[in-house]
Amino acid sequence: MTVELNMIQTLAIAIGAYFLGSFLKSKISILEKFCIPSPVIGGLVFAIFTLILRQTNVAVVKLDTTLQDPFMLVFFTTIGLGASFKMIKAGGKKVILFFIAAITLVILQDILGVTISKAIGTNPLLGLIAGSVTMTGGHGTGATWGALFENNYGLVGASTIAMASATFGLICGSLIGGPIGRRLIMKNKLQGPNANLNTAKAEAAVDVAMEDANETIDTKSLFNTLSIIFIAMGLGTILESVFTKVGITLPSYIDAMIIACIIVNVGEKTGKFKINKKCTDTLGTIGLNVFLSMALISLRLWELQEVAGPLIILLIAQAILMGLFSYFITYKLMGRDYDAAIISAGHCGFGMGATPNAMANMDAVTSKFGPSPTAYFVLPVVGAFLIDFSNSLIITLFTNIL
Repeated sequence: MTVELNMIQTLAIAIGAYFLGSFLKSKISILEKFCIPSPVIGGLVFAIFTLILRQTNVAVVKLDTTLQDPFMLVFFTTIGLGASFKMIKAGGKKVILFFIAAITLVILQDILGVTISKAIGTNPLLGLIAGSVTMTGGHGTGATWGALFENNYGLVGASTIAMASATFGLICGSLIGGPIGRRLIMKNKLQGPNANLNTAKAEAAVDVAMEDANETIDTKSLFNTLSIIFIAMGLGTILESVFTKVGITLPSYIDAMIIACIIVNVGEKTGKFKINKKCTDTLGTIGLNVFLSMALISLRLWELQEVAGPLIILLIAQAILMGLFSYFITYKLMGRDYDAAIISAGHCGFGMGATPNAMANMDAVTSKFGPSPTAYFVLPVVGAFLIDFSNSLIITLFTNIL
């Protein structure tokens, strides 16, 4: 029996999967501990359910994921709207240094993934998926590029592989971050409680953050922000056609992100308008949750068995790279002090999962050794928009080279 669900029915299932994931996360502590997203939990449950139906010859479930791309575009456009040069400037040298560290890791993750894939005789695109696509990119970027690799490049099971890799990254990054931060602090006898934000640049950063904190969300601000998002998405399609004519192929969401970045910085430069960050974050979260839920419920888990061996090798190699990089590179580049140790712990969660995992890692270390306000500002600034933007461009470059 074949069960076909239309566009609206699929959306309803995706929303239901999100709430199921939220419920399970509230009841199962390990899911909360490792910051596994609710859409991933609920979506995987549904995907496993459809796998059982298929394997037992009961039914084949077909979903219409037409709405997945629009919600994906909303999410990535909000990232572009967060790319404020004012915020980057306020963060100062530390933000730039950590951005350099994050970009370097992205490049190394892709080089490692492609190199190992070629060495073991598998598709190098698999190496990209198990590289920065899902390690630094997480589930959101993984779902986007997985679908692209599957539909445009013929990599069977790419979306499923991406979700499995991203979930591994979330768990592994959370496991290794705390111990690495603790080791750096203990070995180098670092002192934490004296860390404070007393420089002019740090004070400016706090001022910028306070401006965002004082924003309000109402019907008008939500509608205005959503309108800007849709305008950026529309102009992004025009930019995409321009790029295509000159021989440059970029994923559609990058074009929208570029337009959104231009809009927010023109507004700040001219003072004519301001993007409401709270509205942007709210709409971005909605877009991400629905997008991820739809990506997860449509996973074809039976396709994982063909690449399980190579994938395990790639993911173990990425975990080793992350540990060594944060311990030897991130720590030294960030100044070899207490803040650097905390950022190194956070980088493990950030470089193999997502910003919430990074924050959880830093919480675990600072709760024992003392606060690090600098780390708590620097890492989210890079994680919120800079790295997603840059990571997508680097993945595009590697894809075109391959």
